[in-house]
Amino acid sequence: MHCLVLKGTTTTHQCGVKTMKRRLAISTFVALLVWNQASLSLTKEIEMTSLSPTLAHKRATDLITHFISNYHYKKTPLDDQLSSRILDKYIESLDPNRSYFIEEDINSFQKYRTQLDDSLRGADLSPAFEIFKVFRIRVDQRVNFSLQQLKKEQDFAVDEEYFFDRKEAPWAKDLQALDELWRKRLKNDILSLKLSDKKTDKLSDVLKKRYNSLARRTHQLNSEDVFQFFMNAYTTSIEPHTSYFSPRTSENFDIQMRLSLEGIGAVLQSDDEHTLVKEIIVGGPADLNKELQAEDKIVGVGQGTGTKEPIVDVVGWRLDDVVDLIRGPKDSHVRLEVLPKAAGVGGARKVISLKRNKINLEEQAAKSYLIDLPVTNPTTQGKTTKKIGIIDLPTFYLDFAALSRGEKDYRSSTRDVKKLIEDLRKENIEGLIIDLRSNGGGSLLEATSLTGLFIETGPVVQVKDAIGRIEINDDSDPTITYTGPLAVLVNRYSASASEIFAGAIQDYRRGVLIGEPTFGKGTVQNLIDLNRFDDRSENTLGHLKTTIAQFFRVSGNSTQHRGVVPDIIFPTALDNADYGEKSYKNALPWASVTPATYRAALAPVEAFEAARYQHEQRIALDPAFKLLMEEMQTIKKLQDRESVSLSELIRKTERDDIELKNKQREVRHEDIAKTLPTLIKHENHRKPAETKKDDDHKPESKDILLIEAARILHDLINGKSDPAVKPQLVIHKD
Repeated sequence: MHCLVLKGTTTTHQCGVKTMKRRLAISTFVALLVWNQASLSLTKEIEMTSLSPTLAHKRATDLITHFISNYHYKKTPLDDQLSSRILDKYIESLDPNRSYFIEEDINSFQKYRTQLDDSLRGADLSPAFEIFKVFRIRVDQRVNFSLQQLKKEQDFAVDEEYFFDRKEAPWAKDLQALDELWRKRLKNDILSLKLSDKKTDKLSDVLKKRYNSLARRTHQLNSEDVFQFFMNAYTTSIEPHTSYFSPRTSENFDIQMRLSLEGIGAVLQSDDEHTLVKEIIVGGPADLNKELQAEDKIVGVGQGTGTKEPIVDVVGWRLDDVVDLIRGPKDSHVRLEVLPKAAGVGGARKVISLKRNKINLEEQAAKSYLIDLPVTNPTTQGKTTKKIGIIDLPTFYLDFAALSRGEKDYRSSTRDVKKLIEDLRKENIEGLIIDLRSNGGGSLLEATSLTGLFIETGPVVQVKDAIGRIEINDDSDPTITYTGPLAVLVNRYSASASEIFAGAIQDYRRGVLIGEPTFGKGTVQNLIDLNRFDDRSENTLGHLKTTIAQFFRVSGNSTQHRGVVPDIIFPTALDNADYGEKSYKNALPWASVTPATYRAALAPVEAFEAARYQHEQRIALDPAFKLLMEEMQTIKKLQDRESVSLSELIRKTERDDIELKNKQREVRHEDIAKTLPTLIKHENHRKPAETKKDDDHKPESKDILLIEAARILHDLINGKSDPAVKPQLVIHKD
């Protein structure tokens, strides 16, 4: 039985309310610096430590290896080859930036390279614990060195570089080499705080608290934590969406699934020493506030609205601990000190105040808009407008509980979209756009039924399980809600159920697909409660999330890895291995199966090439697109940096230049926005002037990608005089 709820861009932790998409990214622990005052030798420290696996861990290991070996979609033998990958993954998870271990340590770990498979089969977890003990001591040494270094005067007139990205760097040859790396690291920490207007006399105190706090937190890690790290090194060595949840993590998962968390409404993820905002959840406090953006980095958290409660520095904290600080009761306030993505590593910080609340589920529901698109009348050469309908669908939702109770008015994305389409048709729209940008998925049933609003009957998606059986999910309803010109707008964060719907529309030739190649998550996961298989566990074993199936389009192509490629691709699409499923080294590859039998509807695919040409010609001269691409290139350049200068003058000059250019771009944005068509929220026929900012999630008028999608759709509609490209529904009689 495959899982009906599909989410899926990344594996992260949410602070707010949303289906949890958490891959236990153990990279968190690059930031777990520890301070140990004792001057014992490494051998003595290891001998004295009390960390050791428990009987529950051994029972969980037996169950995890059994389920993965027998039921995982990807048949991966537990052998020496996998053992080697597990070792590399475990070391990487503890020290992804290669800042703690030295070459001698890595060499000493090689004795485990071909032994971890045997250890897992025998539930022998001692290698994982021994490696972790070495890691903890090395981190102790680094923090102790940094605290001593804090006492020294720093010369910020010297122009030297600090290479903060060491993921691909060689391991430090010895402790002296590591000392030099950390000397620069500490100098950068001081300079970053200094440039963020922290009082000079407080800088040392801030960093002392940072390191001491990190030390305390790391020494609080227990055997359960170490077991979780190692199990995830094992599971993610097989496939990135397979992971182990410890009992504590399982409890947090249950809270999120019950939608009872109260927070800011953001998906957070560990990014070396920082907490990265991976996604803003529609309908949450952060979404309604508009200041916090995806890819911003949270470096501090404060409570309350005023300055009485200080902002706590959270650089280097565990992700769970940062979430605990941000989480709080409804209507309370939290302040986030943020390093904006557009500022770069050495940029200026800002403080954002948010009022905690539950996610407004109504804001996650489908919404409709109208756009009056200015066009030139080809007959009179005068100006006129074309009405294009837009449906914004943030997720594929379904009230399973109400449906199971037999309630007639249960809430679902398909039912809501159908009603919105019927209302838009009364406005005499000439075309319809389904906006699935950043829609991470949801209900498989909804992806199927929503497709059915635009086709007659037929298969929508094929699901292949671990033993090769293929199940086809069909739309059996012959009625078609909308037969007019259709466009589907996607981006790199459209995943899972979004890809199923978009792929079906494309395969059926029902409409034009516009935007960026989608995320590429075409797999199905199932959550296994390990406690159900051990009467002695008493809820101490945790959960295993394992991949059990893969999706295939009706054409036979997988959505996995490559995603769904639009018919017309925006220039914002990034040919970058850092995004999407392809960014995971061991993601399941693209594959194909036998195509399903289906009858295609003839959207004007012959006209797509002409529409693509018109689009490219238009945006080449469009100041809004020029500004957008300039902004994207600037951000990418900042994100691609691997080092920063430790000269105060150079850093300050760079920061001021970035701030100035960002402000100049914002002014240009505002000027351009005045010239763009207005998006009118369709529900209740309210105009923007009548819409309250605090209760209306309305696409901004400067959403040039949405406006350009409307222009593309108009170009296709404008070719209706040619019967060969008429956008009507035609069923092949195969």
